[in-house]
Amino acid sequence: MYKTKTKVLAAFNQSGGAGKTTLVHNLGYHLAKKHKVLLIDMDPQASLTTFMGVEPKNLTEQQTIYAAITDRGELDIWHEPIHNMHLVPSNSFLAGAELELGRDITTDSRQKLKFTLEEVVDKYDYILIDCPPSLGYLSIMSVIAATHLIIPVQTEYKCYAATEQLLNTIGRLKKGGHKDLQIAAFVPTQYDGRTLQHSGILEGLKNQIENRAHITKAIPNSVDFPSASQAHLPLALWKKNHPAVNILEEITNHLIRLNHAN
Repeated sequence: MYKTKTKVLAAFNQSGGAGKTTLVHNLGYHLAKKHKVLLIDMDPQASLTTFMGVEPKNLTEQQTIYAAITDRGELDIWHEPIHNMHLVPSNSFLAGAELELGRDITTDSRQKLKFTLEEVVDKYDYILIDCPPSLGYLSIMSVIAATHLIIPVQTEYKCYAATEQLLNTIGRLKKGGHKDLQIAAFVPTQYDGRTLQHSGILEGLKNQIENRAHITKAIPNSVDFPSASQAHLPLALWKKNHPAVNILEEITNHLIRLNHAN
């Protein structure tokens, strides 16, 4: 574990569409109002990089996380903060890292990201990692680098049904040597309280997670999230009075209290 009070938070869910990137982008913004924050894009699709207003196709491999975790270069943090957040971008180069690192028999390549972050971790209060929507090598590498997990769960049956499998995966990783890993929070996302399906799944999720982890208020489904992302803005800068902004601030305050408690 890192010799620092920095919290390294990985947004993790093996199901796609749960809202990992949106959550990292927005929580990073709220944390960065008072804290030093670094965002790491570990998804070859580079959605977080795009949301931050950086064009992935214009990046060289040396400017992305790919270079650092494959020993092709030093960790390159984007040259200027964006809305007070620092960023390590990604692009399609990262897609080849999974196969490449899986063949590495000389070192424990699953710890490459953790070793990389050790060089900068004491410069930040929070490091947020956007994981790929799969349970592949890059996701495992991200979880091993994390001190805490933020788990968005879309209030749809497919994502809810995979939650037990997700908990089992986390349990295996803890038994496999990452015993200090903690779940910071489960975050229900894309919630529409007008539908019986969503309200029923939210209640089921609460029952499933009860006494196992903290579960936050549900983030409502809203067209303003993709609109804000398209404008390369966190929701609070796109529409400051949106009801989800208060929920995001509550989640942020939970993470800050968590930081002070450990």
